[in-house]
Amino acid sequence: MAAKLVGSITAISESGDLISDISHDQLADAPRDEGTTVTCDEHRTLGIYPADHQQPEMTYVAVLGKSGFLELCIVGESAAMFLGIRPGAKVEISW
Repeated sequence: MAAKLVGSITAISESGDLISDISHDQLADAPRDEGTTVTCDEHRTLGIYPADHQQPEMTYVAVLGKSGFLELCIVGESAAMFLGIRPGAKVEISW
């Protein structure tokens, strides 16, 4: 059975990561593998990674952030500046 969560970007970290209002608890049933799709403002990534992931530079990833919420990042770059996403943008997670 397919599932979906919808939230939004609520803040931007000092490093330019996009912080959503989707908590780690809300993601308890979501698979962490590539069967999970995260979309924000038409930008899509697969999987949800821990904060200490080892993804390569310039990779767009969804992480279980230290904030306690899902965060969207571009490794080594400001996701907010690179993608032009601002608070209020819709975030959709499906699996």
